[in-house]
Amino acid sequence: MNTMSVDVEAARCTSSVACARESTRAFLDGLVHPIAAEDADTVVLVVSELVTNALRHGGGICTLDLTEHPDSIEVAVHDLSSQAPRMRTPDLDGSAGGFGWPMVNSLARTTTVTRLPSGGKTVKAFLVR
Repeated sequence: MNTMSVDVEAARCTSSVACARESTRAFLDGLVHPIAAEDADTVVLVVSELVTNALRHGGGICTLDLTEHPDSIEVAVHDLSSQAPRMRTPDLDGSAGGFGWPMVNSLARTTTVTRLPSGGKTVKAFLVR
């Protein structure tokens, strides 16, 4: 099983999300059993959305863990907020968002949110290989 962990900080939010995407591409490029380019794009999009949400709503710092399973790619983002993501009506004017969590749920086979005893949470998305 192939795994990778990346710490992401909000100090340079835009570059942090870009770093998470680049790290994800490197992880996917290193898989023993590669996935299709379209599937890789989906994983990168889910990483981008989850890391952006964690930085914006989860205390400004998060950790990204990627794990290869025989039938899926696991994306896990850990942040400092215990508040779970919620479905809401997207803001069509573009100022308040609301598109990311529904998109992640539609792209992933499964999503879970686990509150951690020490505080914070882990949001996981499992994507089909």
